[in-house]
Amino acid sequence: MKIGIDISQTAYRGTGVGRFTRGLIDAILKYDKNNDWVFFFSSLRKQLDYDLKLKIKNKGFQINDYPFPPKLLTLLWNKVHIFKIDKLIKNLDWFISSDWTEPPSNYKKATIVHDLVYKRFPETLSPIIRKNQEKKLNFVKKESRVIFADSISTKKDLITFLEVDENKITVNYPGVNIIKTDTVFDQKTLKKYSINKKFILSAGKIEPRKNIQMLIDSFTELNLNHLNLIVVGEYGWGPNIKKYENVKYLGYVKDEELFSLYKSSLCFIYPSLWEGFGYPIIEAMASKTPVATSNTSSMEEISDNSTLLFNPFKRPEIQDAILKLVNDENLRKDLIKKGIKTSQSFTWQNYYNKLIDKLETV
Repeated sequence: MKIGIDISQTAYRGTGVGRFTRGLIDAILKYDKNNDWVFFFSSLRKQLDYDLKLKIKNKGFQINDYPFPPKLLTLLWNKVHIFKIDKLIKNLDWFISSDWTEPPSNYKKATIVHDLVYKRFPETLSPIIRKNQEKKLNFVKKESRVIFADSISTKKDLITFLEVDENKITVNYPGVNIIKTDTVFDQKTLKKYSINKKFILSAGKIEPRKNIQMLIDSFTELNLNHLNLIVVGEYGWGPNIKKYENVKYLGYVKDEELFSLYKSSLCFIYPSLWEGFGYPIIEAMASKTPVATSNTSSMEEISDNSTLLFNPFKRPEIQDAILKLVNDENLRKDLIKKGIKTSQSFTWQNYYNKLIDKLETV
């Protein structure tokens, strides 16, 4: 097969979608022996990672790199739905669209849907994102022959909110790449960010859906002065995080540093309101870190009884989870053991195999 895929989302560092797209590209380059791939990338100001570009070219695959502004493609493809991708990429069997735009095409189309947060919690997204997702997914419903959902939770939302034909949907759990760091690097990371005492870690793009302010307020009320709460993630939109003495906001950190922080933390807490998958949960478990997370959407699903669960809307439940993880060493050890086992099932080889098998049979 000759397959085109939009990889423009790799430009957005530190996001779940960017991490997913990079992981899928790496899986294609590592495991594909039979198909021909064309990688479509478009951004006006951001560049495709140079090392990634070299890997793609060394594999013998094609890159179509265009300096189109994202707003232009959003207008053409999601709003008025004109200008076929066929004009930019020739002779495809399949085109796999991105999380952001849905171009018209005469080729068979597949799309990967991460979540339907715009339906579940519209108030946690900007109006622009809500409108864009609404328009895009209406075209996905009509035109995509295959829809890959990141979780059973997302599949259910596609059926419930968009009335998508269940036979079109394939649940395919993303793989998770783990970065191993040594003790020397871990100590350098802690020193770089002036982390001098035990800490609880949380990570994710700073936006209302991630519910970080609720976690910060919950932690601060407990007066755990012997601990820091470390928050990692680029600012997205919405109110800025309130500053407290024992809370450190690091912003974006490199992937290697993030995994050092996972390893070095006492525990990891992920209070998001709704997720299509939840990368940090699996990353933390694979890093031998005990996890507490929300009992909503895919987070409970992928946790598979390997985390503490809480209602992200209820501060007392978040505080109870914090106290249990901080005070109960045996609980932490038990969650670490369970988490390592659970995390091992989320591999990119599994994702790639399921994707190709489905495309071959439709």
